[in-house]
Amino acid sequence: MEFNYNLDSLALTVKLENKKHIKHCYLRVVDSKVHIKANIYFSKQDAYELIEKKKNWILEILEQSKKNSFEDDEFLYFGEVKKLKDFKIKNLDNFYKEEIKIIIPPLVEKYSKLMKLYPNSINYRKNKRTWGSCNYKNDLKFNTQLCKFPMFIAEYVVIHELAHIKHKNHSKEFWALVREFCSDYKQREKIFKTLL
Repeated sequence: MEFNYNLDSLALTVKLENKKHIKHCYLRVVDSKVHIKANIYFSKQDAYELIEKKKNWILEILEQSKKNSFEDDEFLYFGEVKKLKDFKIKNLDNFYKEEIKIIIPPLVEKYSKLMKLYPNSINYRKNKRTWGSCNYKNDLKFNTQLCKFPMFIAEYVVIHELAHIKHKNHSKEFWALVREFCSDYKQREKIFKTLL
């Protein structure tokens, strides 16, 4: 079902899907619409309460979505919309490639010391889906397109890849290590997914 809900005088369209096999409740913000998937006993009133509980997160996502709506002569620079002419950019990919080399090393240095995990090398390349990687030689690679997103996203990706130096999988131990140095990593992941 779909219905409207006023959140801090903001008119939201809410889509509620009730399914038998769902055990948990899932909330996403897609194209300025709130999607909720839940079990068959989850009511519209439950949806109201969930939206109010997640109000700050929803408003943050919607604000980021606005920032992602920009014109041809604009580009994203760490979550902010900038004018190409202000930066005298001829090739945006090259610009991101140079900027990421400035941003990532200090983050790696900071968290390497905190986590006591040190990479063998740091490299950069443009990818469509992979934002960071760590191989068995502990070489780290970062996507140059990280320059588009807020700094806290780049910070999370750095912590994530450094954690792979110790744990080469996504085990409970791996996530415990990530959580130790990035306690809100789940929220950062959710925000990141909405910006992609």
